[in-house]
Amino acid sequence: MILLGVNIDHCATLRQARYRDAGPDEVGAVEPDPVEFALQSEQAGADGITVHLREDRRHIQDLDVRRLRRQVRTRLNLEMACTPAMIAYALELRPEFVCVVPEGRQEVTTEGGLDVVGNRERVRECIAAMNAAGIKTSLFIDPDVPQIELSAELGAPFIELHTGAYAHAYFTPRRAAEFERLRAGAVRAHQAGLTVNAGHGINYENIAEVRTLPHLYELNIGHSIVSRALFTGVDEAVREMKRRMNS
Repeated sequence: MILLGVNIDHCATLRQARYRDAGPDEVGAVEPDPVEFALQSEQAGADGITVHLREDRRHIQDLDVRRLRRQVRTRLNLEMACTPAMIAYALELRPEFVCVVPEGRQEVTTEGGLDVVGNRERVRECIAAMNAAGIKTSLFIDPDVPQIELSAELGAPFIELHTGAYAHAYFTPRRAAEFERLRAGAVRAHQAGLTVNAGHGINYENIAEVRTLPHLYELNIGHSIVSRALFTGVDEAVREMKRRMNS
């Protein structure tokens, strides 16, 4: 069984479009509530909840994360930049998982994997701090052999393969080549002793192919599930994705 982590960031994006200036005392008056989305996702079978607390707080807010830490019953996966401030935040919060991601102010959502090779010492320090605290660390990387091998060397127990390039190429002639990059990356990661997750751009159509990648442990999916929930509700959106992941 491939596990499903539901990323609720874009539920918060919708909320922030109207209630960006709402204070913490107004939490009951704003909608949609990403924490409620998370709890309904768990009830529908999600195996974990993923959130990205970005430096500019463009969607998920600190209050959301604190509420999730108290209320999530499966496991909380905190996506975070590799910065001293976020390392300290994670050590205080103590989620079950962290996923270290690149972060750019100009991007709408995370585009591209973390450059582990170019940030070797910073990433090493982050992994060491999380391992010492008993927090499982994943590195969000492109399916490139040097990034994969260094992730294992630095002691990361998990990687999350960035599936964005494949998703963008799905209706183009590049699709087969991008899928082969992911397949080869998953095989190399497994050989290196890493547990393999994947995410970004996975939807109800390309999941039929994504699910055939070898050695998959978990998929983290957000935008597609939030979008489908607008038409079917959270329960059916999550259940349908799990059916397609493990048909």
